[in-house]
Amino acid sequence: MDATQQAVRQQVRMRGRSYVAFVFSPVVPIVSWLEEIDATLAKSPGFFAGKPVVLDLSAVDLSQSAIAHLVGSLGERNIRILGIEGVDESRLGANMPPLLTGGRACAITTVEPRPKPAKPKEKSPSLLLETPVRSGQSIVFAEGDVTVLGSVGSGAEIVAGGSIHVYGTLRGRAMAGINGNSSARIFCQRIEAELLAIDGYYQTAEEISDSLRNRPAQAWLEGEMLRITALN
Repeated sequence: MDATQQAVRQQVRMRGRSYVAFVFSPVVPIVSWLEEIDATLAKSPGFFAGKPVVLDLSAVDLSQSAIAHLVGSLGERNIRILGIEGVDESRLGANMPPLLTGGRACAITTVEPRPKPAKPKEKSPSLLLETPVRSGQSIVFAEGDVTVLGSVGSGAEIVAGGSIHVYGTLRGRAMAGINGNSSARIFCQRIEAELLAIDGYYQTAEEISDSLRNRPAQAWLEGEMLRITALN
């Protein structure tokens, strides 16, 4: 090889990608708050495993050592913190998750429009999946409704800004109304779900009545209570 020949340098390929992250907002006493986390994990082990989690400390006043202890306690529960917000960077010690800024809550701000001539209502965006959602798949569509013509396998999840319609068996997780849409609903032809959630309120498999199993069902919010009933 010619010694004067220069190696061609490849450009680093960078892609943008967004994720829906869980935001934990601890309150004092921290011990009691951790007990609530433990209760959730007891009902659905591994629910937060592998999921992006952000720790919002704006509601508490914790020292550097207390923050480190809290992050460690969550790590012992297999909850890995992607980043921390709502705290001064000086309180984050070495080997701590980075300080995050600029995060936006999944909520829709209502603005009163000026009077305009009446026009046909625009149809909300929706996502149609013509094939089953297999175990391990995660479908996120924050813009509107998600319709699945097949089934949703165990370990799969559907996350939607609007309602979720499953024309088969729902065995995985279905989280609707993530943009603060409390009127969203979840429908399925056969309910065997691991978890159902609407606007942050949820029920795990252990809380779903046995009388609903293997039947068509719907879920909706009534105040702060998630209701699940049979469709026939």
